Amino acid sequence: MTVASVASRTTQADHLVSTSPVGGAVLAAFLPLEIAPERCKGCELCISVCPKDVLALDLAVVNRLGHHPVRLTDAAACTSCAFCARICPDAVFTVYARPRKT
Repeated sequence: MTVASVASRTTQADHLVSTSPVGGAVLAAFLPLEIAPERCKGCELCISVCPKDVLALDLAVVNRLGHHPVRLTDAAACTSCAFCARICPDAVFTVYARPRKT
């Protein structure tokens, strides 16, 4: 995986997460980031460059390296700008473009 892990060729359905059923239908929410927490060393560089402040260290989790990994706090506010992926020395991010509205 490279720092420029912007995946534009994946399908929209690959990055939808099922949420609670409403009226018999299941709503899906788009996830703009995939984070590999097992590789994160908690350096906070991504947190410092995020223009929407939607990244934070997950203080409830310690990975196998002994660090608190980063987590996405608000998927809806993430713009998929990929600043986090560009600055991350450990390439823990895969950034997906939002589906185009039809």
